[in-house]
Amino acid sequence: MPDKSIRSWTAMIAGYVQCGKPKEADDLFKHMEEDGESPNEVTFVAVLASYADLGTLDLGCRIHEYLDKCGFRKNVRVCNTLIDMYIKCGCGPSMYGEGEEALKLFSKMTRVGIRTNAVAFVGPLHAYSHMGLIAEGREFFTSMTRDYGITPELEHYGCMVDLLSRAGLFSEAHKFIKNMPIKANGVVWGALLGGCRVHKNIKLAEEAIEHLQVLDPLNDGYYMVLSNIYAEKGRWEETARVRRLMKDRGVKKTHGWSSVTVNGEVHEFVDGDGNHPQAEEIYQKWDELLKQMKPKGYIPDTKVVLLDMDGEENKVQVLYRHSEKLATMFGLMKTSPGTTIRIMKNLRVCEDLVRDRNSFHCFKNGLCSCRDYW
Repeated sequence: MPDKSIRSWTAMIAGYVQCGKPKEADDLFKHMEEDGESPNEVTFVAVLASYADLGTLDLGCRIHEYLDKCGFRKNVRVCNTLIDMYIKCGCGPSMYGEGEEALKLFSKMTRVGIRTNAVAFVGPLHAYSHMGLIAEGREFFTSMTRDYGITPELEHYGCMVDLLSRAGLFSEAHKFIKNMPIKANGVVWGALLGGCRVHKNIKLAEEAIEHLQVLDPLNDGYYMVLSNIYAEKGRWEETARVRRLMKDRGVKKTHGWSSVTVNGEVHEFVDGDGNHPQAEEIYQKWDELLKQMKPKGYIPDTKVVLLDMDGEENKVQVLYRHSEKLATMFGLMKTSPGTTIRIMKNLRVCEDLVRDRNSFHCFKNGLCSCRDYW
């Protein structure tokens, strides 16, 4: 365009965010600033959404400071997006392994007289699920209607199915879905499928995928979960069948990548990445770290390498080249000791790196934020 307006810049930035391309949105925002165009409230909403997806907290904080100076904090949409950005960057208790803190905040909110709504119940339900508090989660879900007069929505039902299936209570979870007053959607059946993945329940996983093929037919993640369940059981023919089914239905597997932000620049890595300018140095850094980790008890968890391949050593080498490990090594190389390194991945994180793959984990002094719940 010969003449670009703030509207055209913002429309393109928002378009990239909605298409799942946050890095491109961030790059375009930087070009806009270089061109001397001043962002407005709508631009900031789009940019903060991209930072939320990328997990670039330092860039989000920079925008926060700018908003304070410009007075845009009075805009409700800007404030909500800012809160969302902080939560998705790991600054929300229920997503950060700090379930008890999330529950305390909910209790405080009701105690000071703030009126709760349906959205306010999602965080605590999520916390109960990750803390494994089954009875408390059931009671909290029941209290929504009984004590607050709030009708549960699909997201609340999904949290309950997640709570039950995580605990291996599949009979109760299945009955819960069947007795729902509203039709279960992909999120609900997906939560059940996730529990089947944890506990290797093939029969129920196959039932869940039958529903998901209708409700969300192009979501590759569901197919991959079933494929991985088969793979973990060594049932390679069924694994191949699922892959063929994906191909026949035009479902493409999403390639995994991890990102880390260093000095305001986002760096992305893919599994076995050899194209990065510093790939050799990154692999050397990993080898150095391994020499320190193994004497302390680190054993490569090769069961997460769900490939039909011979030789344990081959699986170990695949495991060592996962994108999240490469991003972590790059962060260690490029930051000073004590600097917080935030790794974001578009898919779930490898179990060899962290234990629970659905929430954020904060590591300090060798301890994880979720240590009390496992």
